[in-house]
Amino acid sequence: MGAAACAAVLVWLAALCVFDITERRLPNWLTVPGATVILVGAAVAGHGVPAALGAVALFAIYLVVHLLAPTAMGAGDVKLAVGVGALTGAFGVDVWTLAALAAPLLTAGWALVAALRRGDSAVPHGPSMCLAATAAVSLAVL
Repeated sequence: MGAAACAAVLVWLAALCVFDITERRLPNWLTVPGATVILVGAAVAGHGVPAALGAVALFAIYLVVHLLAPTAMGAGDVKLAVGVGALTGAFGVDVWTLAALAAPLLTAGWALVAALRRGDSAVPHGPSMCLAATAAVSLAVL
């Protein structure tokens, strides 16, 4: 991945984090175009199949969680799973797995700290998804 592509992905992930923390939602105008660009970019780079598989797999997992517990995971997180799954999937199953496992662990840790500090454990999950994807891809690239 080139420097410009890395910068664009980081800006997208940062915007998602800020929006989810401040507004407590992930809008379609951020999640859908980002996922589309990542899928197209991965296809152009010759990683279209693993990116698509990663997108579908993470989307499916998040969709099941959302359907079983809609108050625990919003639809924005499900849509973000397409882009994050594609991004990490393009770098391989190990990167995808690391990000997929790290995101809920980060959210759980953040919720625990929030509960201890203010008694409220409700925290957005999007930032954890973005941070986990960034960390996993960074380990693969560096």
